[in-house]
Amino acid sequence: MFVKKSLTGLGAAAAVSFALTASAFAQDVTLKLHQFLPPQSVVPSQILDVWADKVEAASGKSIKVERYPSMQLGGKPPELMDQAIDGVADLVWTVVGYTPGRFPRTEVFELPFMLTNAEDTSCAFSKMFDKHMKDTEFQNLKIIGTWVHGPGVIHSNRPVRKVADMKGLKVRGASRTITSMLSQLGATSVGMPVPAVPEALSKGVIDATTIPWEVTGALKVPELVKNHTEFGGQALYTLTFVLAMNKAKYESLSDEMKAVIDANSGQGFSSFAGRVQQAADEPNRKKAEDAGNTIITLSDTEVNEWKKASEPVVAAWIEDVKAKGIDGQALVDEAKSTIAACASEPRSTFPN
Repeated sequence: MFVKKSLTGLGAAAAVSFALTASAFAQDVTLKLHQFLPPQSVVPSQILDVWADKVEAASGKSIKVERYPSMQLGGKPPELMDQAIDGVADLVWTVVGYTPGRFPRTEVFELPFMLTNAEDTSCAFSKMFDKHMKDTEFQNLKIIGTWVHGPGVIHSNRPVRKVADMKGLKVRGASRTITSMLSQLGATSVGMPVPAVPEALSKGVIDATTIPWEVTGALKVPELVKNHTEFGGQALYTLTFVLAMNKAKYESLSDEMKAVIDANSGQGFSSFAGRVQQAADEPNRKKAEDAGNTIITLSDTEVNEWKKASEPVVAAWIEDVKAKGIDGQALVDEAKSTIAACASEPRSTFPN
């Protein structure tokens, strides 16, 4: 009799617990996630889908994330940040530099040879975002993650080894930091979002593009150019990304739903995203190698020439942000030290 009553009590308690959990997520919510790449690309399939699936599962499917790739909700990639601010989409993933000058502190990570690897640099970006950017240029958004891609590579229709080889080349850059660097190195810089790269290469609008290996397969870049320049174990540049949420939509969620979003935001997710993007470099590099393309890997001596030539870019950026009331040199120093600190920390466990 005692056992029966105990089991009955446990069953009642479980029912109450279930009812409380169900009531916490009683009002189902659908979030529209908008971004510019095809769904099979690395970021949508290996980062955004992982995040969305995890949020859906943690909420007991009370949060549903509808995924809209390739700008299916309309507009152009540079409009994504405003779509998140205005509520056209609930969530967007985008290149921060597609809206030039609006988020200047993020540009410190795009400066020449700042990147060590994508995971540690993404970790540092997340830490410095919380400290310097969350309540300043990003105050109108709820930011889920901040990260960068792996080492940037020059993909060109003729070999590029020396800085002098850039002269006369029309080279695509994705942000004002990158286009400034390309101009400083002697190229004619052409700003455009990454989906426009294949057509621009095929029609001769550009002679080369700066993108990481990770996205070259999806864009068929090794079929359009036959030369690829790497900078040894270093990185000429990288780009900054954010997964951003409409702030009003986030605030409208129940506390329990906010807790699900928050538990899947921040440094752990950001480091994971950077790590995944860089991990995708090697298989895409191999495709170019298997196609018989020329992969030029610069020596340390050759890289030093590029470093010296790009130094004015850093100085110009520091001067530029000074006019906006930002201590650029302090951000450069802090970014370097924070990346180094992240390198000694335990690896991200997202998703766990």
